[in-house]
Amino acid sequence: MIKQKAVVFFLNFNLTCLCRIFCCWWLTGLVLLVGILQCGGVSEAFADSNNIRKVMSSREITEKSLGLEPLGDKVIAYFAGRMISEGTLRRNSVMQLSGDQDVIALPFKQNGVLVGCKYRTCREKKFWQVKGTQKWLFGLDDIKDADEIIIVEGEIDKLAMEEAGFLNCVSVPCGAPQKVSAKELPPQEKDTGYQYVWNCKEHLDKVSRIILATDGDIPGQALAEELARRLGKERCWRVHWPKKDEFCCFKDANEVLMFLGRDALKEVIENAELYQLQVPEQAMQCT
Repeated sequence: MIKQKAVVFFLNFNLTCLCRIFCCWWLTGLVLLVGILQCGGVSEAFADSNNIRKVMSSREITEKSLGLEPLGDKVIAYFAGRMISEGTLRRNSVMQLSGDQDVIALPFKQNGVLVGCKYRTCREKKFWQVKGTQKWLFGLDDIKDADEIIIVEGEIDKLAMEEAGFLNCVSVPCGAPQKVSAKELPPQEKDTGYQYVWNCKEHLDKVSRIILATDGDIPGQALAEELARRLGKERCWRVHWPKKDEFCCFKDANEVLMFLGRDALKEVIENAELYQLQVPEQAMQCT
């Protein structure tokens, strides 16, 4: 009799477990089905696995969570020395780290939403970025409807371009490589150093003309080449920075703005030439 009760209890216990497992499977399937229907069907729901991965891996950030505050007089004065106006700073949502007027905060936004932030010190020129966020082009919303864009190597160069009247400008988020890679382009998911290109692909694909205004040194030219390889050289143009003296040229957009003025920077962009297929072995630069 005891054996019979034990068998009945065992069967009831297992049936209960099986029912619970089945219910979990059923609910999971229902949730997935609702998600697919909301996305417009199976093909749309799984059409872009990269975008799904990006959404899942990006953390939500706010100005408050990052401890940002409006710019103080010290940072405004620093930018004024570089010929960047307070109005340009406000339009680009430039802020500072709360309690530290030496740290500039450069927010990255997409459709007006904060998706990343890069910091730099005024004096020592140190850089770092918020962890756990995707890489994006700085100023992405400014090229949303643009047919022609300018890409620069640094955020301050993007601000300098605005002072010269060019709003259709973005900056790469992480500087330049030391040299051009001799390897073939990796698949998008493995192209870690240039993920910002693929993250912004929807915007960049709409553009017919891209002016590469990266720095005039060897790394800057290497960056221009790497960008052109990914964006298509047939739609890329390259600027030539004016000479500083008989030995070297100005390095970037902000330097031209500071020493030659807005009109000179505007002329550099207007005189951009169709991108050359080969990168010069040496750049004319100051050592």
